[in-house]
Amino acid sequence: MDSIELLSSVKDFCKSHANPANVEKYSHYFKETYVAYGLTQPQQKAWIKEQLKNKELTLDTIKGAAPGLFKSGMYEEIMLAMLLIEGRHKQFTRETFQFIETLFSLGINNWAHADTMGMAIVPKFLKQEVIAIEDLRSWLTASNKFQRRTVPVALIKSIDNADDVSILFGFIESLMTDADREVHQGVGWFLREAWKRKPQQTEKFLATWKNTAPRLIFQYACEKMTPEQKARFKRAK
Repeated sequence: MDSIELLSSVKDFCKSHANPANVEKYSHYFKETYVAYGLTQPQQKAWIKEQLKNKELTLDTIKGAAPGLFKSGMYEEIMLAMLLIEGRHKQFTRETFQFIETLFSLGINNWAHADTMGMAIVPKFLKQEVIAIEDLRSWLTASNKFQRRTVPVALIKSIDNADDVSILFGFIESLMTDADREVHQGVGWFLREAWKRKPQQTEKFLATWKNTAPRLIFQYACEKMTPEQKARFKRAK
């Protein structure tokens, strides 16, 4: 299978399983424009599993098809491209990472695609030591808010392995004053997970920002705390 055949295969699969009722149902989860076929997650996962059995389906083939799928703007086409890329993570190189960076400008414009990138793809680059956390620094100031959101989400899986989690806090600190709600959600999610694992260090960081950072970050970060614990991070009057 070459890239053109893969592109056609993805589109044919999506069209043959289109479900307008699901499009209406799922659209409520998105503030952004949601253009989709209405495929379910089990349908997508089953198709991906079947495709990855083909050893001749290389990462290069997937990369060749990905731009066409991203530019379509169709939710499932973009998601399937990302899941195929994840499925060939053992072939990741520095060049693959550079390619991944280009995908944000092609079609990552919602939280679900950003979080798939953050939870499924970027952590594999880090775990396999293809990149270091420092390689994500330019993402912190990217014009695409979903690329900025991806950074804290991607670092969630680094919390357990961090000898000093404050290093991670320092890395994402510039996002504590980000202008966009979607970034606030990603940062808050990261801090909530950090608090579960490293509560003392996380609370120290939260205390320094409680009067200046957006409250949505704290809403997410403090979600699992008791009312008494949450009270310590209310903004001073």
